Amino acid sequence: MRTIEYLTDPALASFFWPVLLTTLVIAILGGSMSWIVVVKRLSFIGQGVSHSAFGGVGIALVVGFTSGSLLGELATATIVLAFSLLAAFGIALLSGRLSARSDTAIGIVLSVAMATGFLLYSLAESIAAQSSAPPPQSLESILFGSVTQIDTFDLILALCALAIVIATLWMRRHRVLFWMFDEAAAPAFGVQVTRERMVVLALLALVVVVTMKLAGVVLATAVLVLPGAIALRLSQQLRPVLCISVLSSVACAIIGLILAFELDTQPGPTIVLTLGALFGATWLPRLQHRSTTASSAPSSQS
Repeated sequence: MRTIEYLTDPALASFFWPVLLTTLVIAILGGSMSWIVVVKRLSFIGQGVSHSAFGGVGIALVVGFTSGSLLGELATATIVLAFSLLAAFGIALLSGRLSARSDTAIGIVLSVAMATGFLLYSLAESIAAQSSAPPPQSLESILFGSVTQIDTFDLILALCALAIVIATLWMRRHRVLFWMFDEAAAPAFGVQVTRERMVVLALLALVVVVTMKLAGVVLATAVLVLPGAIALRLSQQLRPVLCISVLSSVACAIIGLILAFELDTQPGPTIVLTLGALFGATWLPRLQHRSTTASSAPSSQS
């Protein structure tokens, strides 16, 4: 098996182990946030934030920060995170204070950020060609992720993000749960709805930035939606939903990564398709139950 070879060969292990560990941390991150995204119907907002991150990548490329050095990696991650946070808060501002519909606000921010990213990417290509500098990373790897872009820095960044997300959710768990399940009554009990929403959006932006290299800006939303959707198909209780969300995310990440190694496909799309297959499988018992019920029901006679 290629997977065993990649992880045991001394010449390859130093490259593929960071990929595996980073993938597992990202899976835990996605599973931890996914159930919140699904319950609060933030899927479209997550999509807006993930696509908006492309604008931050464009800024980093024009400024001249590229992967290859620790400083460049850190600067790029900081710029993309800042841009994603601005996009998330911009969506909240437009959908709240300006009384715009949420989907309208997301569409505005998403389209403007994506257009900005494409223009800046073209500008970065022109600058690189004129200065004989190395070209920027391929557009395909930015949009759909690339395993070759993941290194030890990404593992460290993912671990830091995981620590921040878990610590924040734990410390604010009562307020976040109040906001999630009874937003209308939350202010009467001292819970600032706007603050909790901003905290969750900031955590979403952080997860998107960490997920980008593996799944890309297009598929990053799937990691934040599918595990929670799977969990809510299997349970309606809080603790089981959280556990199933994380476990399904980790299991599909491992299976998807193995399939990607064995079939020589991109890990990001393969993991997303594995999550999609598991979500589809959660419908089979219900479909089977409906089929059995229909076949056992007496036929009407005229």
